[in-house]
Amino acid sequence: MRLSVILVCSVALMGSTASAEAQSAPAKASSSQSAMPLVIPPVPKALLPDAFAGWVAADKPKTVTDPAQADPANAAALKEFDFTAGALASYKHEGETLSLRALRFQDASGAYGAYTFYRQNGWPKEEIGTGAASSHNRVIFWKGNTLVDAQFSRIGPMCGSQLRELASQLPVPGGIKSVAPPILGNLPTASLDGQTTHYAVGPASYAGAGGVLPPEVVGFDRGAETATANYTLTSGPATLTIIDYPTPQMAAAQETKIRAYIQAGSKAQPAWPKPLQDSDQASLEVRRSGPLVILVSGDAIPDESHKLLESVNYEANIMSIPQPMESETAKTGRLLMGIASLVIIGASAAVLLGFFLGGFRALYRIARGRPISSVYDEEFIRIDLRDDRERLDETVDKPHPKG
Repeated sequence: MRLSVILVCSVALMGSTASAEAQSAPAKASSSQSAMPLVIPPVPKALLPDAFAGWVAADKPKTVTDPAQADPANAAALKEFDFTAGALASYKHEGETLSLRALRFQDASGAYGAYTFYRQNGWPKEEIGTGAASSHNRVIFWKGNTLVDAQFSRIGPMCGSQLRELASQLPVPGGIKSVAPPILGNLPTASLDGQTTHYAVGPASYAGAGGVLPPEVVGFDRGAETATANYTLTSGPATLTIIDYPTPQMAAAQETKIRAYIQAGSKAQPAWPKPLQDSDQASLEVRRSGPLVILVSGDAIPDESHKLLESVNYEANIMSIPQPMESETAKTGRLLMGIASLVIIGASAAVLLGFFLGGFRALYRIARGRPISSVYDEEFIRIDLRDDRERLDETVDKPHPKG
């Protein structure tokens, strides 16, 4: 009876243990699955800090992702420059105030384009970031893919150094995102007024920066981008407009359209913008170089305008890729010939080395009056074992005295 009770208790205990293990198994599996590491993307660095150079933010900087929130009046231009995010903040320092607006773009081309969009011609140049300009209490500068627009309540002698400290804290993208627009390299540097350069990639940014041509004539719908700059020539000011198209074929088609528009004069549709109306019609000229269409306008005499126009030439960097001209059989033959040459060279070197080493030794022995080979040397040691064996035999054969 006791034995049966013990058996029943043992079976019950084993069942409860098995059920407990079955219940704990999923928990272990889930715990092992939950132990997998989670990869958290790095948090992007804030565009504007809470404090810098003595300036303290009145409130937490406001982050915006819509260009209409960053600048409602110029949202279309910011969108053309690939605006991604922005930050707005107000700062205080010793009773003065500072309003900052930081705009971030996909790359440095967007930041530079926005900088030239906001900067007006004639603003003095400042040494802040990559490029900067100021007008009264307003200072704008760009660095990397970020543009900063600062509005001081009062400009002081330390404002420049304070903004330079802010610029040092701005993140800079790496690789191709930090490269300025390549079209700027086509602008001639002689007589160039650097504070008048404007870069545009769309109709809103081009018209807002005072473009010479109507945006619909430029052809931004074909992927065009423009660079405009003023030049101080001897006979008067001139404006150079360079339009870069994806292909030379597109550039040729647009050159014909722009040339016809210029030749139409007062009958042109749409009507000439003010920059064209203020230009000397004799100095207006259009030409093409590769995918570039160049237009010169202004009040300079036709001779100087033509020289400025001709100074722009597109240079394509073409890299030739060498193609294999030999067959596999020819390559194998060249390999075997190379191996045979190495064998012949090695054997010849061994023969020459043996000849020089042996020949010099023979000459040395002859000079000392000895035979060529050391085999014939008189002092050669020889052990004559036959004489010793004969003496041993005689000793053995001789009878012993006590015998």
